Amino acid sequence: MERTLILDCNDKVGEIVTIYGWIQTRRDHGKILFLDVLDRTGLIQVVVSQDTHLRGVSKVTSSAHLGGEISPQDVVCIIGKVNKRPTNLVNKNIPTGEIEISAESIEILSKASELPFDMGGPTLNLELPTLLDWRTLSLRHPKIKAIFKVQEALLSSFRQVCQKLGCTEVVVPTIAASSTEGGAEVFRIEYFEHKAFLTQSPQLYKQMLVPVFERVFTITKAYRAEPSVTTRHLAEVTQMDCEFGFTSFDELMDIYESIAISMVEHVQNSSKLYLKEYGAEEIVYNKIPRLTLREAQEVILKEYGRDNKKEKDLTPQDEQDLCKWAKKKHNSDFITVTHFPTAAKPFYTMPDPKNSEYSLSYDLLFKGIEILSGSQRINDYQQLVESIKSHGMDPKDFEMYLMAFKYGMPPEGGFSFGLERMIMQILGLANIREAALFPRDMERVDIRLNVNIKNKK
Repeated sequence: MERTLILDCNDKVGEIVTIYGWIQTRRDHGKILFLDVLDRTGLIQVVVSQDTHLRGVSKVTSSAHLGGEISPQDVVCIIGKVNKRPTNLVNKNIPTGEIEISAESIEILSKASELPFDMGGPTLNLELPTLLDWRTLSLRHPKIKAIFKVQEALLSSFRQVCQKLGCTEVVVPTIAASSTEGGAEVFRIEYFEHKAFLTQSPQLYKQMLVPVFERVFTITKAYRAEPSVTTRHLAEVTQMDCEFGFTSFDELMDIYESIAISMVEHVQNSSKLYLKEYGAEEIVYNKIPRLTLREAQEVILKEYGRDNKKEKDLTPQDEQDLCKWAKKKHNSDFITVTHFPTAAKPFYTMPDPKNSEYSLSYDLLFKGIEILSGSQRINDYQQLVESIKSHGMDPKDFEMYLMAFKYGMPPEGGFSFGLERMIMQILGLANIREAALFPRDMERVDIRLNVNIKNKK
């Protein structure tokens, strides 16, 4: 019999169907057994009685008999009749909550080993290291899986809005001959008989493509060798980057704010069930306020009593407090901060023509954390060469990059969204590692480094 996906069973009431999936939970009630079965579309309740045949065994005589055969995470094929549930037993929390399947036969396609922890509850009550140590198993839990359905929605929306803006999607390298931004926070790698680097961002490559396509976007990995272990940093992140030719500073801010709003609107409209899993609050975005760094520091001093006016950047606490202020004063979960000191920004950042001490740069803060940074770029070849030198680097290390500017680069700029940070803030996750499928940090590359994880079954 042809397979029916679980969600499609809503349209098969009274019919015999064949479903495939995983046993999520089992509940024993005397001679009746209830199974929650999950496939890629959703979850459904299956009722197993004495009349059910377990293929390869005989007839099921009791749930105790079946208990020795079927367990959580077994992969099964079930044939049965789709019935309406009694009104008092409808589960309004799932799309198939008004129906159930009365199983006629069950075949175990793959037997799961005994689980190291309970996968049947509404949440996985595990410490984060344990959650990540058992990642390929913990990802199967519906609540964990929901994180990455939200990720899918963000990525899909980002692509759609960029394409509507006339951007060409590009795929850029993650191995480079030089450090993107200079400094020590870069992974050096052995590249045959030469040295190379994992890219800190796709920045240089997307700029090189502006004279080719004018507007480009990419979704790519970026790497930071930052020696810290925090709830907001990873060694490998996913960046959603854009670069636009023939754009001004103000136009760039208009563009990224519209992209951010489009993405969260799409998530809120398309992922309601997943957001509900996390009790995610509705995101508000009236007109997004914009402050220069110095104006933002004045707000911090006036509203929160901290004098950070000599700082070149915002502290994590500043970001949290500015977002609280924006929510209270402007009914916005977003706030833009501009004009960071030129000396503190990468070499390609355009100084403000009105005051070269500050740059035409910007950060977008969302619910207490920076999720985007970017700037108007230097597009003059000679000015860019001098900027590279002033940052203590050798222009010879950037020959291919500079070639794009030597032969005609329009005024341009761009920005980069951090995918994991957006997910973390939308769902209210406590740690950015929860927002990465397989997170990399100082302590982990799949397995915990320098730690012998014992007793895995």
